[in-house]
Amino acid sequence: MISRGLQALKLWIPIAIGTAIYAFGLHYFVLPNELMEGGLTGISLLLHYSLDLPISVTTLVLNIPLFILGWKTIGRSAMLYTVLGAVALSFFLWVMEIAIERGWIVPFRTEQDFFLSTLYAGLTLGIGLGIVFRFGGTTGGTDIIASLLSKTRGWSIGQVILAVDVLVIGTSLLYIPKEKVMYTLVAVFVASRTIDFITEGAYSAKAFTIMSSDGKIIAETITRELERGVTLFPAKGAYSQTSKNVVYCVVSRQETRRLKTIVKRIDPNAFIVISDVHDVLGEGFKGR
Repeated sequence: MISRGLQALKLWIPIAIGTAIYAFGLHYFVLPNELMEGGLTGISLLLHYSLDLPISVTTLVLNIPLFILGWKTIGRSAMLYTVLGAVALSFFLWVMEIAIERGWIVPFRTEQDFFLSTLYAGLTLGIGLGIVFRFGGTTGGTDIIASLLSKTRGWSIGQVILAVDVLVIGTSLLYIPKEKVMYTLVAVFVASRTIDFITEGAYSAKAFTIMSSDGKIIAETITRELERGVTLFPAKGAYSQTSKNVVYCVVSRQETRRLKTIVKRIDPNAFIVISDVHDVLGEGFKGR
């Protein structure tokens, strides 16, 4: 029981930190510069711009019916981290509102270098959400809607999230200048890349899939010269009907050129497919 509680705590502390960073980004960069966000947070921002409602309240209120639907449809265990993440976000949004009201924090507003505030808005939001997602949490809203429609209608989660984001950001044209909407798209792009960077890992490697009749020799040479693990798959060419081995190996970016040189030295006609690999675990890479 104690170990299970410690495991939950190890997840909840980073999720709380992530929601705090996200709330800070919204109040420090997004709101003072009249930028937008997608999803349910974007709806809260629209209500703030049009009716001056606090986003800490609207974010939680809009999430409540989704909590109930998700709890019944998706299940208690799947919704637990979503509910707690969304509540944590509303709490930190409220903390930021109090801090700004009392003058403890002065939001960053600029008219001279608006692009700089846009970049920092996207970076801050991306860091916050990236931490939340990396540790299995969400901030509710669009994630719940997407999961519900995916389960009940079979729709793609990514397509649902994109459709809601486009709808919300498009509607914002009624309340904020189109230039601000265009800057918002820049912030959303920066945030998405930052989220990918954090969730997939800062370390990036390359996976080599090598098709050659000299597969065994290539594998032995890689093992000897690069000291990397190699996997061999038996294969047969569909056109030539020639049997050969497919070599699969993951190496760091720095070793990419050396591996290419090894393959071309042994078999100049080898067919090589190189893919990006993120967050590599195992011997020779990151620990588990």
